[in-house]
Amino acid sequence: MTTLQTPPVAAEEALLEPGRKPVRRRRPVRGSRPGWFVYAALGVVLLSAAFPFYWSLLIGSGDSYTIRDPNMSWIPGGNFIANAAKVINDPAVNFWPALWNSIFSSALIAASVVFFSTLAGWAFAKLKFRGSSWLLVFVIATMAVPTQLGVVPLYLLFSEIGWTGQIGAIIIPALVSAFGVFWMTQYIRQAVPDELIEAARVDGASSFRTFLTVGVPAARPAAAMLALFTFVTAWNNFFWPFIVLDRQNPTLPVALSLLQSNYFVDYSIVLAGVLLSTIPLLILFVFAGKQLVSGIMQGAVKG
Repeated sequence: MTTLQTPPVAAEEALLEPGRKPVRRRRPVRGSRPGWFVYAALGVVLLSAAFPFYWSLLIGSGDSYTIRDPNMSWIPGGNFIANAAKVINDPAVNFWPALWNSIFSSALIAASVVFFSTLAGWAFAKLKFRGSSWLLVFVIATMAVPTQLGVVPLYLLFSEIGWTGQIGAIIIPALVSAFGVFWMTQYIRQAVPDELIEAARVDGASSFRTFLTVGVPAARPAAAMLALFTFVTAWNNFFWPFIVLDRQNPTLPVALSLLQSNYFVDYSIVLAGVLLSTIPLLILFVFAGKQLVSGIMQGAVKG
């Protein structure tokens, strides 16, 4: 006598309570997990980004003949601390004042750009006024103007008011960013519903109070990301500070460029100085990495 076997699906349905629908298991979507090609591509990108730092560490931890040695070891040497001490103690570099100038100017520029860009982004995204679209187009169009075109007029202006050689000459032109205005406008337009603004106005909040209580908390991830990118850009800026500042009051990139002004260039000293200049940025990325990832993910989800 042949016994009929109950299919597994029918057996599970029989064990369910009467009137309860069976739960169907979802099949995994094909392509939901990245394959080996994606990981290989990311590995190549990671190695390409990390190799300049490793190369700087190799040369910066060696001596003056390391870069010319055909049998150079790919293991870092033990001279990095000595080379870094030479950079710090070099009287031509003025390391500590240059480091303070870079920290002060970059932090002030980042805070100013975030503040004014958030205000302008709120106005363009949520306040209705005549000509707002054309004004936003004009602001975005200024991004197409090369920075080099404004160097001569800016230098003549700061020379007339006696600011050449002063740290304010690199802070004032960078207090507002067209990219920051565009970035915050697009983010606030998607992140802040109009219903929240209407509810705040019904409760009697003024426009500025609505901005503080509704706009600022919603725009915090984008503002953190903008602050980080602006700080890094201001920190690495070399062209304009090299023109308007002098050797007595430089920023860190300008001060480190003086290591190459001698007849004989010791690249172990130069690259040790380069690594010293990247340490504050690495510390900043470690502490601000969470906000950076949060801003990227929220922007991706909001489309």
